[in-house]
Amino acid sequence: MRLIATDLDGTIVRHDGTVSPRTAAALNDARAAGVALVLVTGRPTRWLAGLREALGSLGTAICSNGAVVYDDDAGRVLEASVLPVGDLVAARERVLTLAPDAVFAAETVAGLHLERGFASSRAEREGLAEEPFDAEALAAEGVVKLLARRPGGTCTEFERLVAPALDGLVALTHSAPGVPLIEMAAPGVDKAVTLARHAARLGVDPADVVAFGDMPNDVGMLSWAGRSYAVGDSQPRVVRAADHVIGTVEEDSVARVLESLLAVDRA
Repeated sequence: MRLIATDLDGTIVRHDGTVSPRTAAALNDARAAGVALVLVTGRPTRWLAGLREALGSLGTAICSNGAVVYDDDAGRVLEASVLPVGDLVAARERVLTLAPDAVFAAETVAGLHLERGFASSRAEREGLAEEPFDAEALAAEGVVKLLARRPGGTCTEFERLVAPALDGLVALTHSAPGVPLIEMAAPGVDKAVTLARHAARLGVDPADVVAFGDMPNDVGMLSWAGRSYAVGDSQPRVVRAADHVIGTVEEDSVARVLESLLAVDRA
């Protein structure tokens, strides 16, 4: 084990938004043993701040489902894969053709922009205003993730409905359990692709990577890593992608695995 790649929400971040002391200790013990830690998340960069108290230095993080590589210590974006304005417009139009009740938000390099009707509790806490969807202005900021939400149904149903129309135009996934929300990025953008590129820069082979995740946006990463774990009540395709299935984040399941792996390495 030379590198740990882990999703955040539902994997090491509990439902109350915290990382347990045991999980934090296991991750920090691994780093102290010389194992690299890479946070690989659908979160935007600005949602990393709450992890610093538990984990200290976050180093390089892969955010927005692989669209952004961020140096948290330096506070700067190292890479960003953005949607061209034409693809942004086309993706929105194709979704609306199939789901006229969909509303949109755009995560850019600079921040989050909400179309009227999209506001969520988290957006309200951040004080974000809703605004008309202006593709040109959004593309000028660099859209790393286009989000679409419906008022009813499930993520899986929404994804199945629009996936054929979006094939080849955007990378499509979802990561919000219980919310009919899909996430679109530039073609080829995926947690696994960006993680593989980062691991290669570090000289780490996939066989030496241990990965943890729980949602469909983790499937590529779990398939790519030499050893992978689906956390908690993961969806069937996530379970199929992983080598092992473990307990929930509330049970400190990632910590238990890491403690065992570190004990083996030290033996």
